Amino acid sequence: MRVVRSLSLGLFVVVVLVVAGCSSTGPAQTYVTGDWHGNIEFPGQPLAVGINFTTDGKGSIEVPVQGIADKQLSAVRNEVDRVEFSIPEFPGQPTFEGKYDKASDSIKGDFTQSGKTVPLNLTRGQAATPARPQEPKPPWPYKSEDVSYHSGNITIAGTLTEPQTGGPHPAVLLITGSGAQDRNEEILGHKSFLLWADTLTRAGYAVLRTDDRGVGGTGGDLADSSYQDLTGDIGAGVAFLHGRSEIDGKRIGLLGHSEGGYLAPLYASQPDSGVAFAILQAGPAVTGADVLLEQNRLILTASGAPPEQVAAQVGYISGLTSVIRNGDLAAAKVYAQQHNDSLPADQRASGETIDAMVTPYMAALINYDPAPALSALRVPVLAMFGTKDLQVPAAQSEGPMRSLLAADPDATVQVFDGLNHLMQPATTGLPSEYGTIETTIDPQVLDYVAAWLTKRFPTH
Repeated sequence: MRVVRSLSLGLFVVVVLVVAGCSSTGPAQTYVTGDWHGNIEFPGQPLAVGINFTTDGKGSIEVPVQGIADKQLSAVRNEVDRVEFSIPEFPGQPTFEGKYDKASDSIKGDFTQSGKTVPLNLTRGQAATPARPQEPKPPWPYKSEDVSYHSGNITIAGTLTEPQTGGPHPAVLLITGSGAQDRNEEILGHKSFLLWADTLTRAGYAVLRTDDRGVGGTGGDLADSSYQDLTGDIGAGVAFLHGRSEIDGKRIGLLGHSEGGYLAPLYASQPDSGVAFAILQAGPAVTGADVLLEQNRLILTASGAPPEQVAAQVGYISGLTSVIRNGDLAAAKVYAQQHNDSLPADQRASGETIDAMVTPYMAALINYDPAPALSALRVPVLAMFGTKDLQVPAAQSEGPMRSLLAADPDATVQVFDGLNHLMQPATTGLPSEYGTIETTIDPQVLDYVAAWLTKRFPTH
Protein backbone atom coordinates (compact mmCIF):
# COMPACT_ATOMS: atom_id res chain seq x y z
CA MET A 1 0.00 0.00 0.00
CA ARG A 2 3.01 2.29 -0.08
CA VAL A 3 4.33 1.50 -3.54
CA VAL A 4 4.99 4.65 -5.56
CA ARG A 5 4.41 4.38 -9.29
CA SER A 6 5.60 7.82 -10.39
CA LEU A 7 4.85 7.55 -14.08
CA SER A 8 4.12 11.20 -14.81
CA LEU A 9 4.48 14.62 -13.33
CA GLY A 10 1.28 13.76 -11.51
CA LEU A 11 0.82 14.23 -7.82
CA PHE A 12 -0.83 10.90 -7.18
CA VAL A 13 0.62 7.94 -5.35
CA VAL A 14 -0.78 4.63 -6.55
CA VAL A 15 -1.91 3.20 -3.26
CA VAL A 16 -4.80 0.79 -3.44
CA LEU A 17 -6.76 -0.71 -6.29
CA VAL A 18 -9.59 -2.83 -4.97
CA VAL A 19 -12.73 -4.56 -6.19
CA ALA A 20 -15.82 -5.80 -4.44
CA GLY A 21 -15.95 -9.28 -2.97
CA CYS A 22 -17.96 -11.36 -0.58
CA SER A 23 -17.66 -14.36 1.70
CA SER A 24 -19.90 -17.12 2.82
CA THR A 25 -22.65 -16.19 5.24
CA GLY A 26 -23.50 -17.64 8.64
CA PRO A 27 -25.24 -16.83 11.90
CA ALA A 28 -24.97 -13.12 12.68
CA GLN A 29 -23.71 -13.68 16.19
CA THR A 30 -20.60 -15.48 14.90
CA TYR A 31 -19.48 -12.43 12.90
CA VAL A 32 -17.63 -9.23 13.72
CA THR A 33 -19.21 -6.17 12.12
CA GLY A 34 -18.97 -2.40 12.16
CA ASP A 35 -16.05 0.03 12.08
CA TRP A 36 -12.53 -0.89 13.18
CA HIS A 37 -9.25 0.98 13.00
CA GLY A 38 -5.56 0.38 13.56
CA ASN A 39 -2.04 0.86 12.17
CA ILE A 40 -0.28 -1.34 9.66
CA GLU A 41 3.06 -1.40 11.42
CA PHE A 42 5.38 -0.72 8.50
CA PRO A 43 8.87 -0.22 10.01
CA GLY A 44 9.40 3.45 10.75
CA GLN A 45 6.16 4.54 9.06
CA PRO A 46 2.97 3.02 10.51
CA LEU A 47 -0.04 3.50 8.26
CA ALA A 48 -3.44 4.19 9.83
CA VAL A 49 -6.35 2.33 8.22
CA GLY A 50 -10.03 1.84 8.88
CA ILE A 51 -11.96 -1.34 8.10
CA ASN A 52 -15.74 -1.74 7.96
CA PHE A 53 -17.34 -5.20 8.09
CA THR A 54 -21.02 -5.53 7.20
CA THR A 55 -23.57 -8.14 8.22
CA ASP A 56 -23.64 -9.59 4.69
CA GLY A 57 -20.00 -10.66 4.88
CA LYS A 58 -18.48 -7.79 2.91
CA GLY A 59 -15.91 -5.20 3.88
CA SER A 60 -14.25 -1.96 2.88
CA ILE A 61 -11.04 -0.14 3.71
CA GLU A 62 -10.14 3.51 4.16
CA VAL A 63 -6.69 5.05 4.39
CA PRO A 64 -7.35 8.64 5.54
CA VAL A 65 -3.80 9.88 5.12
CA GLN A 66 -3.89 8.83 1.47
CA GLY A 67 -7.39 10.07 0.71
CA ILE A 68 -8.86 6.56 0.23
CA ALA A 69 -12.37 5.92 1.50
CA ASP A 70 -14.97 3.15 1.22
CA LYS A 71 -12.97 0.91 -1.11
CA GLN A 72 -14.38 -2.60 -1.20
CA LEU A 73 -12.26 -5.56 -0.09
CA SER A 74 -12.32 -9.08 -1.52
CA ALA A 75 -12.05 -12.57 -0.01
CA VAL A 76 -13.60 -11.24 3.18
CA ARG A 77 -14.18 -13.49 6.19
CA ASN A 78 -15.36 -11.74 9.32
CA GLU A 79 -16.04 -14.71 11.54
CA VAL A 80 -15.06 -14.37 15.19
CA ASP A 81 -12.34 -17.00 14.92
CA ARG A 82 -11.27 -16.11 11.40
CA VAL A 83 -10.98 -12.54 10.14
CA GLU A 84 -9.45 -12.23 6.67
CA PHE A 85 -9.48 -9.98 3.63
CA SER A 86 -7.46 -9.25 0.50
CA ILE A 87 -6.71 -6.19 -1.60
CA PRO A 88 -6.54 -7.53 -5.16
CA GLU A 89 -5.02 -5.97 -8.28
CA PHE A 90 -2.27 -4.32 -6.30
CA PRO A 91 1.47 -5.14 -6.28
CA GLY A 92 2.44 -7.44 -3.46
CA GLN A 93 -0.96 -9.12 -3.13
CA PRO A 94 -1.85 -7.56 0.25
CA THR A 95 -3.78 -9.77 2.68
CA PHE A 96 -4.81 -9.78 6.33
CA GLU A 97 -5.29 -12.76 8.65
CA GLY A 98 -6.41 -12.46 12.25
CA LYS A 99 -9.06 -13.28 14.82
CA TYR A 100 -11.33 -11.49 17.26
CA ASP A 101 -10.18 -11.25 20.88
CA LYS A 102 -13.18 -10.97 23.17
CA ALA A 103 -11.23 -9.96 26.27
CA SER A 104 -9.85 -6.80 24.62
CA ASP A 105 -12.70 -6.37 22.11
CA SER A 106 -10.13 -6.15 19.32
CA ILE A 107 -9.05 -7.99 16.18
CA LYS A 108 -5.43 -9.09 16.28
CA GLY A 109 -3.59 -10.23 13.21
CA ASP A 110 -0.97 -9.76 10.53
CA PHE A 111 -0.84 -7.83 7.27
CA THR A 112 1.23 -9.40 4.49
CA GLN A 113 2.49 -7.77 1.30
CA SER A 114 5.18 -8.95 -1.10
CA GLY A 115 5.98 -11.79 1.27
CA LYS A 116 6.65 -9.45 4.20
CA THR A 117 4.41 -9.63 7.27
CA VAL A 118 3.80 -6.90 9.85
CA PRO A 119 1.28 -6.58 12.69
CA LEU A 120 -2.16 -5.02 12.20
CA ASN A 121 -4.35 -4.89 15.28
CA LEU A 122 -7.80 -3.33 15.02
CA THR A 123 -9.97 -1.73 17.69
CA ARG A 124 -13.54 -0.48 17.40
CA GLY A 125 -14.24 2.90 15.85
CA GLN A 126 -13.42 4.81 12.70
CA ALA A 127 -9.90 5.79 11.69
CA ALA A 128 -9.05 9.35 12.64
CA THR A 129 -9.12 11.89 9.82
CA PRO A 130 -5.70 13.54 9.42
CA ALA A 131 -5.55 17.11 10.65
CA ARG A 132 -5.56 19.76 7.93
CA PRO A 133 -5.33 22.93 10.04
CA GLN A 134 -4.86 25.27 7.05
CA GLU A 135 -8.01 24.15 5.21
CA PRO A 136 -10.31 27.18 4.90
CA LYS A 137 -13.84 26.81 6.25
CA PRO A 138 -16.95 28.91 5.61
CA PRO A 139 -18.35 31.43 6.24
CA TRP A 140 -16.06 33.18 3.76
CA PRO A 141 -15.16 36.85 4.29
CA TYR A 142 -15.48 37.32 0.52
CA LYS A 143 -17.79 36.43 -2.36
CA SER A 144 -17.75 32.83 -3.64
CA GLU A 145 -19.66 31.86 -6.77
CA ASP A 146 -19.88 28.62 -8.74
CA VAL A 147 -19.45 29.51 -12.40
CA SER A 148 -19.31 27.83 -15.81
CA TYR A 149 -18.32 28.80 -19.33
CA HIS A 150 -17.49 27.13 -22.64
CA SER A 151 -14.13 26.10 -24.03
CA GLY A 152 -14.79 24.94 -27.57
CA ASN A 153 -17.56 22.37 -27.31
CA ILE A 154 -17.11 21.54 -23.62
CA THR A 155 -18.26 23.24 -20.43
CA ILE A 156 -15.71 24.30 -17.83
CA ALA A 157 -16.99 24.44 -14.25
CA GLY A 158 -15.31 26.17 -11.36
CA THR A 159 -15.47 28.62 -8.48
CA LEU A 160 -14.76 32.35 -8.60
CA THR A 161 -13.90 34.09 -5.35
CA GLU A 162 -13.79 37.90 -5.10
CA PRO A 163 -13.16 40.48 -2.37
CA GLN A 164 -16.27 42.07 -0.89
CA THR A 165 -14.94 45.55 -1.66
CA GLY A 166 -15.68 47.23 -4.96
CA GLY A 167 -13.54 46.43 -7.98
CA PRO A 168 -12.21 46.26 -10.47
CA HIS A 169 -10.01 43.55 -8.93
CA PRO A 170 -6.81 42.01 -10.25
CA ALA A 171 -7.39 38.28 -10.81
CA VAL A 172 -5.53 34.97 -10.75
CA LEU A 173 -6.48 31.85 -12.73
CA LEU A 174 -5.19 28.65 -11.09
CA ILE A 175 -3.91 25.79 -13.30
CA THR A 176 -3.59 22.30 -11.83
CA GLY A 177 -0.81 19.75 -12.12
CA SER A 178 -0.98 16.64 -14.26
CA GLY A 179 -3.70 14.05 -13.97
CA ALA A 180 -7.41 14.63 -13.57
CA GLN A 181 -7.72 17.14 -10.72
CA ASP A 182 -10.71 18.85 -9.15
CA ARG A 183 -10.92 22.62 -8.72
CA ASN A 184 -9.31 22.40 -5.27
CA GLU A 185 -6.46 20.25 -6.60
CA GLU A 186 -7.18 17.91 -3.69
CA ILE A 187 -4.26 15.54 -3.13
CA LEU A 188 -4.26 13.10 -0.21
CA GLY A 189 -6.67 15.26 1.74
CA HIS A 190 -4.83 18.52 1.02
CA LYS A 191 -6.87 21.12 -0.90
CA SER A 192 -4.04 23.34 -2.04
CA PHE A 193 -6.01 25.37 -4.58
CA LEU A 194 -8.74 26.07 -2.02
CA LEU A 195 -5.97 27.42 0.22
CA TRP A 196 -4.44 29.49 -2.60
CA ALA A 197 -7.87 30.92 -3.48
CA ASP A 198 -8.58 31.81 0.15
CA THR A 199 -5.14 33.35 0.72
CA LEU A 200 -5.12 35.46 -2.43
CA THR A 201 -8.77 36.55 -2.18
CA ARG A 202 -8.19 37.73 1.38
CA ALA A 203 -5.23 39.70 -0.02
CA GLY A 204 -7.52 41.48 -2.47
CA TYR A 205 -7.40 39.34 -5.64
CA ALA A 206 -10.20 37.57 -7.45
CA VAL A 207 -9.34 33.89 -8.00
CA LEU A 208 -10.78 31.42 -10.51
CA ARG A 209 -10.19 27.70 -9.98
CA THR A 210 -11.74 25.02 -12.18
CA ASP A 211 -12.25 21.28 -12.51
CA ASP A 212 -10.06 19.56 -15.09
CA ARG A 213 -11.55 17.91 -18.15
CA GLY A 214 -13.68 14.95 -17.15
CA VAL A 215 -13.79 15.95 -13.47
CA GLY A 216 -16.67 17.41 -11.48
CA GLY A 217 -18.76 19.72 -13.62
CA THR A 218 -16.26 19.97 -16.50
CA GLY A 219 -16.84 18.00 -19.69
CA GLY A 220 -14.39 16.29 -22.00
CA ASP A 221 -11.77 13.61 -21.40
CA LEU A 222 -8.29 14.56 -20.21
CA ALA A 223 -6.70 11.37 -21.58
CA ASP A 224 -7.54 12.38 -25.14
CA SER A 225 -6.57 16.04 -24.74
CA SER A 226 -3.64 17.81 -26.36
CA TYR A 227 -1.73 20.79 -24.99
CA GLN A 228 -3.55 22.90 -27.58
CA ASP A 229 -6.81 21.78 -25.94
CA LEU A 230 -5.54 22.59 -22.45
CA THR A 231 -4.16 26.01 -23.36
CA GLY A 232 -7.51 26.62 -25.04
CA ASP A 233 -9.13 25.96 -21.67
CA ILE A 234 -6.83 28.53 -20.08
CA GLY A 235 -7.76 31.03 -22.78
CA ALA A 236 -11.45 30.40 -22.12
CA GLY A 237 -10.87 31.12 -18.43
CA VAL A 238 -9.00 34.34 -19.18
CA ALA A 239 -11.79 35.40 -21.55
CA PHE A 240 -14.37 34.65 -18.88
CA LEU A 241 -12.52 36.89 -16.42
CA HIS A 242 -12.19 39.63 -19.03
CA GLY A 243 -15.96 39.52 -19.43
CA ARG A 244 -16.63 40.28 -15.75
CA SER A 245 -17.06 43.99 -15.04
CA GLU A 246 -15.66 43.60 -11.52
CA ILE A 247 -12.36 42.21 -12.88
CA ASP A 248 -9.54 44.45 -14.09
CA GLY A 249 -8.79 43.02 -17.53
CA LYS A 250 -5.29 44.49 -17.54
CA ARG A 251 -4.30 42.65 -14.35
CA ILE A 252 -5.21 39.00 -14.96
CA GLY A 253 -2.48 36.45 -14.28
CA LEU A 254 -1.89 32.71 -14.01
CA LEU A 255 -0.68 30.46 -11.19
CA GLY A 256 0.28 26.99 -12.39
CA HIS A 257 1.40 24.06 -10.26
CA SER A 258 3.65 21.31 -11.66
CA GLU A 259 2.35 20.62 -15.18
CA GLY A 260 0.38 23.84 -14.74
CA GLY A 261 3.84 25.44 -14.75
CA TYR A 262 4.23 24.11 -18.30
CA LEU A 263 0.82 25.28 -19.48
CA ALA A 264 0.85 28.77 -17.93
CA PRO A 265 3.90 30.00 -19.90
CA LEU A 266 2.70 28.19 -23.03
CA TYR A 267 -0.47 30.27 -22.98
CA ALA A 268 1.02 33.48 -21.56
CA SER A 269 3.73 33.62 -24.26
CA GLN A 270 1.13 33.78 -27.04
CA PRO A 271 0.59 37.17 -28.70
CA ASP A 272 -2.34 39.06 -27.18
CA SER A 273 -2.81 36.43 -24.45
CA GLY A 274 -4.25 39.01 -22.08
CA VAL A 275 -2.04 37.67 -19.27
CA ALA A 276 -0.29 40.19 -17.02
CA PHE A 277 1.85 37.82 -14.91
CA ALA A 278 2.70 34.16 -14.33
CA ILE A 279 3.47 32.31 -11.10
CA LEU A 280 5.00 28.86 -11.54
CA GLN A 281 4.93 26.53 -8.52
CA ALA A 282 7.26 23.58 -9.16
CA GLY A 283 6.96 24.16 -12.90
CA PRO A 284 9.61 22.22 -14.87
CA ALA A 285 12.12 23.98 -17.11
CA VAL A 286 13.19 20.83 -19.00
CA THR A 287 11.32 18.39 -21.20
CA GLY A 288 8.64 16.12 -19.81
CA ALA A 289 10.68 13.04 -20.72
CA ASP A 290 13.67 14.37 -18.74
CA VAL A 291 11.53 15.13 -15.70
CA LEU A 292 9.95 11.68 -15.84
CA LEU A 293 13.33 9.94 -15.89
CA GLU A 294 14.77 11.99 -13.03
CA GLN A 295 11.74 11.68 -10.78
CA ASN A 296 11.72 7.90 -11.19
CA ARG A 297 15.40 7.74 -10.32
CA LEU A 298 15.08 10.01 -7.29
CA ILE A 299 11.91 8.49 -5.86
CA LEU A 300 13.12 4.90 -6.15
CA THR A 301 16.50 5.81 -4.66
CA ALA A 302 14.88 7.68 -1.75
CA SER A 303 12.57 4.72 -1.21
CA GLY A 304 15.58 2.48 -0.64
CA ALA A 305 15.46 0.52 -3.89
CA PRO A 306 18.73 -1.24 -4.78
CA PRO A 307 20.78 0.32 -7.61
CA GLU A 308 19.95 -2.47 -10.05
CA GLN A 309 16.22 -1.92 -9.55
CA VAL A 310 16.65 1.84 -10.05
CA ALA A 311 18.65 1.24 -13.23
CA ALA A 312 16.05 -1.19 -14.55
CA GLN A 313 13.17 1.23 -13.97
CA VAL A 314 15.02 4.19 -15.46
CA GLY A 315 15.93 2.05 -18.44
CA TYR A 316 12.30 1.07 -18.93
CA ILE A 317 11.07 4.68 -18.69
CA SER A 318 13.78 5.77 -21.11
CA GLY A 319 12.67 3.16 -23.61
CA LEU A 320 8.99 3.94 -23.17
CA THR A 321 9.44 7.69 -23.62
CA SER A 322 11.58 7.09 -26.72
CA VAL A 323 8.82 5.04 -28.33
CA ILE A 324 6.19 7.63 -27.38
CA ARG A 325 8.33 10.45 -28.80
CA ASN A 326 8.49 8.55 -32.08
CA GLY A 327 4.74 9.08 -32.29
CA ASP A 328 3.58 5.46 -32.19
CA LEU A 329 1.25 5.10 -29.20
CA ALA A 330 0.18 1.60 -30.23
CA ALA A 331 3.80 0.45 -30.15
CA ALA A 332 4.29 2.25 -26.82
CA LYS A 333 1.36 0.37 -25.29
CA VAL A 334 2.80 -2.94 -26.49
CA TYR A 335 6.18 -1.95 -25.03
CA ALA A 336 4.60 -1.09 -21.66
CA GLN A 337 2.53 -4.28 -21.57
CA GLN A 338 5.50 -6.50 -22.42
CA HIS A 339 7.54 -4.87 -19.68
CA ASN A 340 4.70 -5.33 -17.21
CA ASP A 341 4.32 -9.01 -18.15
CA SER A 342 8.04 -9.54 -17.54
CA LEU A 343 7.75 -8.48 -13.88
CA PRO A 344 7.02 -10.88 -11.02
CA ALA A 345 3.28 -11.27 -10.52
CA ASP A 346 3.26 -9.28 -7.27
CA GLN A 347 4.92 -6.27 -8.96
CA ARG A 348 2.71 -5.95 -12.02
CA ALA A 349 0.53 -2.92 -12.63
CA SER A 350 -3.14 -3.23 -13.51
CA GLY A 351 -4.36 -2.94 -17.08
CA GLU A 352 -5.94 0.39 -16.16
CA THR A 353 -2.55 1.74 -15.07
CA ILE A 354 -0.91 0.56 -18.30
CA ASP A 355 -3.65 2.24 -20.36
CA ALA A 356 -3.22 5.51 -18.45
CA MET A 357 0.51 5.56 -19.19
CA VAL A 358 0.03 5.65 -22.97
CA THR A 359 -2.49 8.29 -24.03
CA PRO A 360 -2.43 11.39 -26.25
CA TYR A 361 -2.33 13.46 -23.08
CA MET A 362 0.70 11.60 -21.69
CA ALA A 363 2.38 11.90 -25.08
CA ALA A 364 1.87 15.67 -24.97
CA LEU A 365 3.45 15.85 -21.53
CA ILE A 366 6.42 13.66 -22.43
CA ASN A 367 7.10 15.52 -25.68
CA TYR A 368 6.74 19.02 -24.29
CA ASP A 369 9.80 21.30 -24.26
CA PRO A 370 9.13 24.44 -22.17
CA ALA A 371 12.15 26.37 -23.48
CA PRO A 372 10.48 28.33 -26.31
CA ALA A 373 7.56 29.52 -24.17
CA LEU A 374 9.70 30.43 -21.16
CA SER A 375 12.18 32.30 -23.34
CA ALA A 376 9.36 34.32 -24.91
CA LEU A 377 7.82 35.57 -21.65
CA ARG A 378 7.92 39.33 -21.16
CA VAL A 379 5.57 39.68 -18.19
CA PRO A 380 6.45 39.48 -14.48
CA VAL A 381 7.23 35.82 -13.64
CA LEU A 382 7.79 34.10 -10.33
CA ALA A 383 9.14 30.53 -10.49
CA MET A 384 9.33 28.57 -7.23
CA PHE A 385 10.99 25.29 -6.33
CA GLY A 386 11.56 23.22 -3.17
CA THR A 387 14.84 21.49 -2.38
CA LYS A 388 12.99 18.35 -1.21
CA ASP A 389 10.91 18.07 -4.40
CA LEU A 390 11.50 14.64 -5.96
CA GLN A 391 8.92 15.07 -8.72
CA VAL A 392 10.18 18.33 -10.25
CA PRO A 393 13.65 18.54 -8.72
CA ALA A 394 15.05 22.00 -8.15
CA ALA A 395 18.51 20.73 -9.07
CA GLN A 396 17.22 19.82 -12.52
CA SER A 397 15.07 22.88 -13.31
CA GLU A 398 16.40 25.87 -11.36
CA GLY A 399 19.41 26.54 -13.59
CA PRO A 400 17.55 26.15 -16.90
CA MET A 401 14.70 28.29 -15.55
CA ARG A 402 17.08 31.15 -14.71
CA SER A 403 18.68 30.93 -18.16
CA LEU A 404 15.40 30.76 -20.05
CA LEU A 405 13.93 33.73 -18.16
CA ALA A 406 17.09 35.84 -18.47
CA ALA A 407 15.59 38.12 -21.12
CA ASP A 408 12.44 38.79 -19.10
CA PRO A 409 12.72 42.21 -17.44
CA ASP A 410 10.94 41.03 -14.27
CA ALA A 411 11.67 37.37 -13.54
CA THR A 412 12.23 35.89 -10.07
CA VAL A 413 13.39 32.33 -9.36
CA GLN A 414 13.01 31.37 -5.72
CA VAL A 415 14.12 28.09 -4.14
CA PHE A 416 12.67 27.19 -0.73
CA ASP A 417 14.84 25.00 1.46
CA GLY A 418 13.27 21.82 2.83
CA LEU A 419 10.00 21.96 0.87
CA ASN A 420 8.56 19.23 -1.35
CA HIS A 421 6.50 19.20 -4.55
CA LEU A 422 3.41 20.51 -2.73
CA MET A 423 5.50 23.19 -0.97
CA GLN A 424 5.17 21.38 2.35
CA PRO A 425 7.98 21.17 4.92
CA ALA A 426 9.24 17.65 4.25
CA THR A 427 11.61 15.05 5.64
CA THR A 428 12.12 12.72 2.69
CA GLY A 429 10.25 14.48 -0.12
CA LEU A 430 8.64 11.19 -1.13
CA PRO A 431 5.05 11.34 -2.43
CA SER A 432 4.12 8.77 0.23
CA GLU A 433 4.92 11.45 2.83
CA TYR A 434 2.53 14.11 1.47
CA GLY A 435 -0.53 12.84 3.29
CA THR A 436 1.27 12.46 6.62
CA ILE A 437 2.20 16.16 6.77
CA GLU A 438 -0.39 18.45 8.39
CA THR A 439 0.77 21.57 6.53
CA THR A 440 -0.88 22.00 3.12
CA ILE A 441 1.42 24.82 1.91
CA ASP A 442 4.22 26.29 3.99
CA PRO A 443 3.06 29.74 5.22
CA GLN A 444 6.32 31.31 4.04
CA VAL A 445 5.35 30.41 0.46
CA LEU A 446 1.88 31.88 0.83
CA ASP A 447 3.33 35.08 2.27
CA TYR A 448 6.08 35.27 -0.37
CA VAL A 449 3.64 35.00 -3.27
CA ALA A 450 1.20 37.49 -1.76
CA ALA A 451 4.03 39.99 -1.22
CA TRP A 452 5.38 39.43 -4.76
CA LEU A 453 1.92 40.07 -6.22
CA THR A 454 1.14 43.07 -4.04
CA LYS A 455 4.39 44.78 -5.01
CA ARG A 456 3.61 44.47 -8.74
CA PHE A 457 -0.17 44.58 -8.79
CA PRO A 458 -1.42 46.38 -5.68
CA THR A 459 -5.07 45.95 -4.87
CA HIS A 460 -5.67 49.53 -3.77
